[in-house]
Order: sequence, then structure tokens, then C-alpha cells
Amino acid sequence: MLVLTRKVGESVKIGDDIELKVLSIDGEQIKLGIDAPREIAIHRKEVYLSIEQENSAAVETSVDLLNFLKKE
Repeated sequence: MLVLTRKVGESVKIGDDIELKVLSIDGEQIKLGIDAPREIAIHRKEVYLSIEQENSAAVETSVDLLNFLKKE
């Protein structure tokens, strides 16, 4: 893991297309701005994990349904 120190208004570049900018700091809360191409999905980690879990459940349901249909 790369650890960097940035001040308000400073940025970090990720590759050629992504910029992460510190917009403000208020106590323990940091507001970040992310400039990236539209085709790159950006989610908070808890949202990303929820999406992964829902996708896994959907795949399991699909596999169960296919197995059920094959038996008929």
C-alpha cells in the first residue's frame, strides 16, 4: 500500500486518467474529489461490497434455477 500525505487542494494522479483531490478536511472527515472517465465505476467500499454480495447471490440463484430446469 502506498501512503501519501496531501493537503487541501493537493491531488494524486492514478495513471493518466484518474485524479484524486483533497477538497476539505473537517476533524476526522476528509472530502475527496475524484476525476475519472465515465466508464470507470467508483463506489464507496461498503457499497461495492454490497453490490458484490448481491451479484454472487444472483449467480447462485441462476445456477440453482438452471440445475432445476435440467432435471425436468
